[in-house]
Amino acid sequence: MRLVLGILLFFLLPLQAIAACEGRDLRQDLTPEERAELDAALADIPFAEGNHWVARKGSTTLHLVGTLHTNDPRMDAVVERLVPILSEADNFYFEITQEDMKDFEQSLAKDFSQVLITSGPTLIDLIDEESWQTISALLAERGIPSWVAAKMQPWFLNMILGIPPCLMGQPDADYGMDKRLSELAEQHGIPRHSLETIEELMALFNTHPIEQQAQSVVHLADALDAGEDQLATMANAYLEEKHAEILQFARLQGNADSDLSDGEFDAEWAGFEEQLLVQRNENWLRHILAIRDETAVIAVGAGHLGGEHGLLNRLQQEGYTLERAEF
Repeated sequence: MRLVLGILLFFLLPLQAIAACEGRDLRQDLTPEERAELDAALADIPFAEGNHWVARKGSTTLHLVGTLHTNDPRMDAVVERLVPILSEADNFYFEITQEDMKDFEQSLAKDFSQVLITSGPTLIDLIDEESWQTISALLAERGIPSWVAAKMQPWFLNMILGIPPCLMGQPDADYGMDKRLSELAEQHGIPRHSLETIEELMALFNTHPIEQQAQSVVHLADALDAGEDQLATMANAYLEEKHAEILQFARLQGNADSDLSDGEFDAEWAGFEEQLLVQRNENWLRHILAIRDETAVIAVGAGHLGGEHGLLNRLQQEGYTLERAEF
């Protein structure tokens, strides 16, 4: 039950298509005690559910839509329900627009050094041999030779490990909710904007020294390997609009799989949340609060909506009224 880095798919760049896998929902395997622990973890989380919320302040209306970056055919019905409402928006805001993503992909094809270690020690030098063998075996399942992986930036290696082997190379990989909503905006002539740049995102990943990043990979090696069951669990919970449950289930199961003590795992998880949730939310919020006198759609990974530092709670703190809407 390895979900910790698998849920990078929930927050970050579009990667692969969930339809290619035939996983089962791991929540079915929870014991009564585990279910109670999960429910207790969810009890005090603000805005723990709901993939579509409307935030209003004066003449500004924001439709916050939580997305899943991977494909699932069940999303088609969701988009059909959203079209009449979202097609009236003045602007759409995404984490990163499809156009900006294509520009990055083109630049990456010309210069792959953006995601590689170009000087100094490689990961083979930074990670002990036993741990590297474990990581190499996981990468081999994804067709990545260890000598190539050794030169990857740790954050990029984590993203690769977050892709289940059954998804590698799927042609409809990136047709998740983000892309569907981007098509909706394009069809209705609505401008699309990015809330961050690829450069800002990579700078955030590289906040800590590479030695520290490499050790984080080692510490969570048993929790990194995402499989088809993890994706099925995430997709089902997403379509049930239980985004906070995805995170808390990942945290509890990741801790159970890890060789770390509870305190050590909690520290790693806190760093994960600070980097992928808290800091990104605050960066996006600066742009969102600048939106005035219009109706806008804010389409971001659903995991960014709930929680103390989630966009919904932060907007409420900024004086917006919040109302859950149909999804």
